[in-house]
Amino acid sequence: MNIIYLHGFKSSALSIKGQQLKQYFVHDQNVQVHLPDLNQPPCIVLQEMSALIESLDQVALVGSSLGGFYATQLVAKYGVPAVLINPAMRPWQLFRELFGSSAIPLKVTEDWTLNDAQLDQLAEMAVPFVQDADKILVLLQQGDEVLDYRAAQRYYSAGERHALIITEAKGNHAMEDFADKIPMAYQFLSDCIK
Repeated sequence: MNIIYLHGFKSSALSIKGQQLKQYFVHDQNVQVHLPDLNQPPCIVLQEMSALIESLDQVALVGSSLGGFYATQLVAKYGVPAVLINPAMRPWQLFRELFGSSAIPLKVTEDWTLNDAQLDQLAEMAVPFVQDADKILVLLQQGDEVLDYRAAQRYYSAGERHALIITEAKGNHAMEDFADKIPMAYQFLSDCIK
């Protein structure tokens, strides 16, 4: 299995959850963890992740926050399974609310500045409803200080087929206990790929 970890906004390929995934599978020759850097314009992220998915066999995704948004779009395109950690639902709206028009364009990294055109790209690429929802496990924590977990509950349970949603009390946006959930996430992804 090839697991692609899609990190969140203002994170990197060195994110804690990505490193936890990589460490968990370090001795498992049947699982390769890919940690791409997503700090670039959204259309480029989706192009590069599409190329990566197309180059690999038995692909599964794990996406956190903005990475969860990207994973949702990629599940719709490729039908691959995914585990989403406190996924961003409408990141274009969220970023405008969080940063305001005065802070955008926003320099995210040395090489990437988020601007209004890219926020529009995010809105345009968003699937209107979850596709292949039965291949998605959504991990939510009610203590998420960035996103309203109820929006994700509604979105991922809205179609004919629902995602598997686990909502925990308390917690936070980073889901600091993610390492404890890796065995369950791996079992879900394995069951979907078989």
